[in-house]
Amino acid sequence: MIGQSAAFRAIDRMIDKMAACHAPVLIEGETGTGKELAARAIHYRGARRDRPFVPVNCGALPDTLVESELFGHRRGAFTDAHEHQAGLVSLAHSGTLFIDEVDALSPKAQVTLLRFLQDQQYRPLGGKREEQADVRIIAASNRSLDALVLAGAFRIDLLYRLKLMVLPLPPLRQRPGDVALLARHFIEAGAARFGRPVRPLAAETLAWFDRHDWPGNIRELEHLVYHGLLVSEGEAVTLPPPPSLAAPSADGGPWCYRDAKEKAIAAFEQAYLAQLIGATRGNVSMAARLAGTERRHLGRLLKKHNLRPAALQA
Repeated sequence: MIGQSAAFRAIDRMIDKMAACHAPVLIEGETGTGKELAARAIHYRGARRDRPFVPVNCGALPDTLVESELFGHRRGAFTDAHEHQAGLVSLAHSGTLFIDEVDALSPKAQVTLLRFLQDQQYRPLGGKREEQADVRIIAASNRSLDALVLAGAFRIDLLYRLKLMVLPLPPLRQRPGDVALLARHFIEAGAARFGRPVRPLAAETLAWFDRHDWPGNIRELEHLVYHGLLVSEGEAVTLPPPPSLAAPSADGGPWCYRDAKEKAIAAFEQAYLAQLIGATRGNVSMAARLAGTERRHLGRLLKKHNLRPAALQA
C-alpha cells in the first residue's frame, strides 16, 4: 500500500489495529480504491499471515453455486458431483476468507453466509455431519450496506455480523499527494511488466493528474499510466488531459467554464429577447411588463445584443 496523505495514514493505522485481532471486518469504498489490497494488508500484518488468504468474488458467483463454492460438496450431491470437493471455507481454515462484492449475494445466499458466521459451522452439500472452521471473515462492498438494508436488499442481521469493524477507504480524490507516488510506482511496475524503460511522468501530465477527480480511483490511474508508458514517446510519459480538464484555446475554447457560461447566457438572452419582442410586436413597455423588469433595463439588454424592436416584430 502506497501513500503519504493524512487520509492514507489514518487508514494505515486502522489496518494495524484490525490486524491485531481476529474480528470480522467490512471494507467499504468506491470501485478501484484497493479493497482487496487492504484486506490482504490486514491478513498479512496479523497472526494469520502464514495461513491462507482466500478471495471470492460474489459478483461472479452464480446463486446456485454459492453453497457448493463456500462449503464444498460430497460425491453424488448433485448431477456433476463426481468426487468430493473442498469449499473455500475449508481452504481458508485458520486463515482469512475475503468476500468481495458481498452486496451481490442473493437473499438465499445471505442466509447461507449468516448461518456460517453465527458459529462457523457448516455442512458440505451432500454431507451428513457438521464441520467446524476457524476462518476470519473480511467482506467488501462498493455500495453502502446500510442503504441496502433500508431498501430491503440486504439482511440487517448479516450486516451486524459483518461490520463489527469497518474500514472506509477514501477515494483517490481525497488523498492529496498520493497520485504522484502511485503513478511512479505504476511506471516502475509497468516498465518491469512490459519490458519498457523507466521514464518520469511529464510535468504537464502530473499537473492535470492532481486536478482530476479520478472516478475510477487507483485502478483508473494504473490503467492510464500503463497506457502512457506503452504509447507515449519522448523522454517522459505524457498523457493528454480529459476534455473536462483541457486547457482553453485562444478564443476561450469549449472547456473554459467562464467563457462557456458567458456564451450560454448570451445565447439565451438573444433568443429570449427575440421571442419577447416578437410576441409584443415591438412594444418595449409591454415586453418589460411581461418580463417583470424595468423598461430601461430591457432597453439596455436590447442594445447590448444589438437588437432593434422594429426588426423583431412578428
